[in-house]
Amino acid sequence: MNPIDKFRRHLFQNTLLGLLGAGTGLLASREARAHHTETHFDDRSAHRVVYQLNKAEHDYIEHVLFSCGELLRKYGDDAELVIVCFGPGLQLLGKKPSRPIDPQHQTRVKSLMDYGVKVIACGNTMKALNWKESDLLYYSEIEEIGADVLMRLQEQGFSYISW
Repeated sequence: MNPIDKFRRHLFQNTLLGLLGAGTGLLASREARAHHTETHFDDRSAHRVVYQLNKAEHDYIEHVLFSCGELLRKYGDDAELVIVCFGPGLQLLGKKPSRPIDPQHQTRVKSLMDYGVKVIACGNTMKALNWKESDLLYYSEIEEIGADVLMRLQEQGFSYISW
């Protein structure tokens, strides 16, 4: 991990309101990002967790994002975290969700990603909703099958968290 990323991760650990920060960031080209299940670290972290996010209810999303943030605060550079959004949970990543989604949750997702958490959108769910890449927030990555990502990451040793 480069020194700037390391500094940002450590700063986040010590910031009480890090997840409530502004959701600004650079717009990255989707084409420039590889669509795969490799995560953001060059070496293997001691703690590897994949979260399933498949519901659009406020409290459910709150719990997933809070848990992810707490693990990031506790383990910092030693945690590799992935959130896979599919089914109704994909609404969290939509520019114009068809279900009520708290904009603060979308800001928190962006903040988590700024600190190295990988967020993946399910392509099958996108097809079912007739969504295109342009319907997603700019920071979302797409995989063809969300459940496949969960399976492959577990095969790579990730702990699977689901509510």
